[in-house]
Order: sequence, then C-alpha cells, then structure tokens
Amino acid sequence: MESAIAKAIQLKYQPVALLWSNEKPQGAMQFQEGKWGCVMWLAVHAAKGKTAVADIKTFGCFGGGVGLGFGNQYKNFPSGEEGFCHFLSAGNAAREGGPELAEKIKPFMRGEAYDNFLYGERYVKTPALVKKFIENLPLTEIPEPYVIFQPLDTVDTKKEKPQTIIFFVNPDQLSALVVLANYGRGDNENVVIPYAAGCQTIGIYPYREAKAAKPRAVVGLTDLSARVYIHKQLNDPHLMTFAAPFALFEEMEQNVPGSFLERHTWQSLISEKG
Repeated sequence: MESAIAKAIQLKYQPVALLWSNEKPQGAMQFQEGKWGCVMWLAVHAAKGKTAVADIKTFGCFGGGVGLGFGNQYKNFPSGEEGFCHFLSAGNAAREGGPELAEKIKPFMRGEAYDNFLYGERYVKTPALVKKFIENLPLTEIPEPYVIFQPLDTVDTKKEKPQTIIFFVNPDQLSALVVLANYGRGDNENVVIPYAAGCQTIGIYPYREAKAAKPRAVVGLTDLSARVYIHKQLNDPHLMTFAAPFALFEEMEQNVPGSFLERHTWQSLISEKG
C-alpha cells in the first residue's frame, strides 16, 4: 500500500506495518533465541525497507516481550518482577541477595545491563511505583505466534489488515500527524503520550487503542534507552514514533485530500527543509 500521508509529509523512512501472523515470513530479520536485542531495531529494519519478525522466544528483552504482546515477561526477569522493579528504579545492590544474584548472572549480561541491574536505570522513583507502572500497562497476549514488522508499501491491505502503522517522524512531521489525527474528529485529544518503553508505545498501547470506538494514536520514543539505540541505527537524534491503530490510519489517509497538508503553512515548513 502506498501512503498518501507519507507522501504529503515527505517521510524519510517507510511507514511500518505491524502485523500478527501464524506464519513466519521467509528471510525476515529475527533475533536469536535467548539473545538480547531492542525491539525498536526490528521496527527500524522495516522502516529501511526490510521485513523483521519476533515470537515469544525471540523478542530481544523482557520489556520487548511485554511490548509486543507476549504477556507479562517481567515475571521472567532475574529475580522475577521484584528484580525488575528494582532494576527500573533504585537497583538491586542494596536489596538482600541482589549483589549475589548479579554476580551469578553477570556472565550472561551486557555490561550496561549488569550496571543497571545493580544500580538501577532510575526511570521510576521507587520499586513500589514500578509495581504500579506494571499494573497500569495494558498487558496483552496476542492470539498469533508472530509479530511482523513490514514496510507498508509491501502490504496488500485488501488481503491482510495490520494492527498498527508506525511512522518515524521529525518534530514538524509529528506536529502534522497530531493535527491530522484530530482533523475529522470534532474533539481535541486523539493522540496520547504514555510513559512506557519504546516498543510498548508501538505495540500494546496501540493494541489497546484499537479496541476503542475512536482509537487514538500513540507517540513514542520518549524512552531514553531506546533513543540511544535508535540514534545508532538511523543516525538522527530528532525522530519520534507515531503509532496509529489501523482504523485511525485509514481515517487519516482519507482526510489528506483537501486538508492543511495542501495549504501554504504546511508547504512552507516543507520548503524550509529543501
């Protein structure tokens, strides 16, 4: 499918279709079982024109498993959910048994992850608040074994319906998508920015929105760790994600003709880049 939105906002990278499937696409990029990786890399791979896939054994990291809809993978974190609650907050160094556990798992962890396990990512103030963070996540168990990231222009939407369409956008393009998401709605709050991992803002949060009568888009890449990884992949420090449940994406596509995207204010922003 060719996207009118992508053309109108002069998108640098392909819109990415996230699909659920019971078949694994041949030749798709996939993490090795048990090996660490950031799910956002899979989305970036598709934005560059290639297909990527994940399943319950190859989602890259525990947060990625949660983000793609493979249930509460935080339970499988070292020392379980409690270990993760300390990891995201103050760390496990001061927790009883924490340093000993860290030494046991050190050979299997990247240096950065080992340091964070001990001393915490400090993204949430306390372990108790991380517990509430998990409770508030729209945890999901998808009905199919595979999550596929595919360039939108390779998807026949008459034959298969993506769950979500993901855009990698700069601030001007993000602004345009926010306006377009609200353009035909008659209200003002059709885009949300939850605090969540980068993968969760393109996965489980849009999954939740897709169930609503008026699904909203989800802005992401406020995840600082994911931003570090994406900078290395795209060499662009200014990108955010905008994830639209497919029904909203179709609505936005239909609203491109006759909209502000054809008027001088938006055209002046495009011409500034040129």
